[in-house]
Amino acid sequence: MRTLLDPFSFLVVSLAGWMNQHQQYVIHYLIEENRVLREQIGNRRMRFSDGQRRRLAVRAKNIGWGLLNEVATIVTPETPLAWHRKRIAKKYDGSANRGPGRPRTATGIAALVTRMANEN
Repeated sequence: MRTLLDPFSFLVVSLAGWMNQHQQYVIHYLIEENRVLREQIGNRRMRFSDGQRRRLAVRAKNIGWGLLNEVATIVTPETPLAWHRKRIAKKYDGSANRGPGRPRTATGIAALVTRMANEN
């Protein structure tokens, strides 16, 4: 029968715990850094390029609304998720492939109809 924690398992669990704690320190530092930068910017509205919006939207979708509510400091949590929804809607929008009105009749068919009308 195995013991509850053999030395290898203890080492793996300890290492995983240390890595998780280290990642949490990094995350908390980045959150605080974002807050400081936001304080320096003030209440001015930030302008994002399309590439920046896309990058933030993809990351925000992966994080989810709950965690984004704690992390997001430069925009509200709804904003990057709305960008993601618009991006996906644009991806599946077929309006660029449509033209106005009915498609034109092929010239061969139009000539045939005209010839048949002239014969009758």
